[in-house]
Amino acid sequence: MAAGESFYIATPIFYVNDVPHIGHAYTEVAADLLARWHRQAGDDTWLLTGTDEHGQKILRTAVANDTTPKAWADKLVADAWQPLLKTIEIANDDFIRTTDKRHEEGVLVFLQKLYDDGFIYSGEYEGYYCVGCEEYKQLDDLMETENGDYAGQQVCKIHGRPVEILKEKNYFFRMSDFQQRLLDLYESQPDFIQPESVRNEIIQFVKQGLDDLSISRSSFDWGITIPWDDSHVLYVWFDALLNYITAIGYGADMENFERRWPAVQLVGKDIARFHAVIWPAMLMAAELPVPKRVFGHGWLLVGGEKMSKSKLTGIAPEQITETFGADAFRYYFMRAISFGQDGSFSWEDLSARYQAELANGFGNLASRVIAMVTRYRDGVIPAPGAYEPADEAIFATARDVAAGADAAIERFAINEALAVIWNLVDELNGYITIQEPWALSKDPEKAERLNTVLFTVVRGLGTLAVLLAPVIPTASAKLWAALGGDGAVDAQDIRAAFDWEGGPNVTPLESSLFPRIEQVVAAE
Repeated sequence: MAAGESFYIATPIFYVNDVPHIGHAYTEVAADLLARWHRQAGDDTWLLTGTDEHGQKILRTAVANDTTPKAWADKLVADAWQPLLKTIEIANDDFIRTTDKRHEEGVLVFLQKLYDDGFIYSGEYEGYYCVGCEEYKQLDDLMETENGDYAGQQVCKIHGRPVEILKEKNYFFRMSDFQQRLLDLYESQPDFIQPESVRNEIIQFVKQGLDDLSISRSSFDWGITIPWDDSHVLYVWFDALLNYITAIGYGADMENFERRWPAVQLVGKDIARFHAVIWPAMLMAAELPVPKRVFGHGWLLVGGEKMSKSKLTGIAPEQITETFGADAFRYYFMRAISFGQDGSFSWEDLSARYQAELANGFGNLASRVIAMVTRYRDGVIPAPGAYEPADEAIFATARDVAAGADAAIERFAINEALAVIWNLVDELNGYITIQEPWALSKDPEKAERLNTVLFTVVRGLGTLAVLLAPVIPTASAKLWAALGGDGAVDAQDIRAAFDWEGGPNVTPLESSLFPRIEQVVAAE
């Protein structure tokens, strides 16, 4: 995309029935990395995240903990969800809560428009309801268990818990009216849903036919009251999806709304159907643009199962960051997993990548380069002499890496972008081994050649600091400062990272960017 364009990216808003685990953090880091990259590219960037606080599950959780839903949500947001963002260094521009006044007011404007335009009607509905998903389920969404506490019962395939049969008088959204328009959207914009596996699944689902959507509940009262019928509250998903536009001013500040919208929606694949079917249908009904893209990333698996608090497979992010740090957390999950596919987490893989790629690969490179400039040139970054083919090859790699990583980010291929960047790490390490600056330093006649070698590696290291700022912000900032970089590293043009030519001098690093961790951490 051209510099200066709007890049608005939103994470799903997370349900506050429990504390966050690394599955939630994975989504946050991916969105944050993409937002940071686009900010450094000069795009008009906005990153939204937040919490979903209405619905039956929250009500039941609050009652079970002897408190009110709002008090429960307030505590979880303050004690768990907002601290998560600091733990993993998320630079979000906004944090929306569905209990915010601005959200509720925007929802009412949207809802009233759909009602006035004839897209909402009253009716009766009976079906299988999963409280965990806050969703009515079709039969193919269920399975019958043979063993355990729920043997012989129909359970939700996602949560593994029994569904309830609900029969209610509800208000319905005429979603069936939008079946063909959705299919036309998917065909005319092939990249609207990504990756391809999620796109194919969504298309097949819509082709089977869409039912109208029940959008209200009268059996409980924790939610936004339907404006024309105060005996009903709005269905939690219909409420929650609207956060993406209420947060940027829909119904209140339309100038800002039009500046930001439409957004890139980054979601887990299990909720892609809500975002790629229900959400665009809602927007079409309200005569608003659909999202730019819906990207349904894969699951984090532990022991072959999706991360889940209810199944006791949830791992808290701080269990990792307390040992490895936030930068390593961010790097590992963005590098080790093909973004868009499921990926397995293991402590052993995390530890191995930390040692090989961060400590030995990148961290050791940074320490060696700064130490050599300090030792051989008293910390002054030398002017280069004549370039040799080996030096030109490093410059060409830096240029190619910057372009290749940017192209991968445009495709949301985050892990590919990091693999491309690491080509420069590996080439710089190999270049130092071959050029042997320690040997050059012993021969006064090769002083100019040593200057060129040192300048070449400093410039390459500066390129890495700029390119890696969205991924490992703390380490990149430390490295940039040590290299004498002008201004903040995250203010540098990431698409021109290879143009940086160094500051006047280096400052020794107080410690390694990624200190070695002697022991493999085992799951508690």
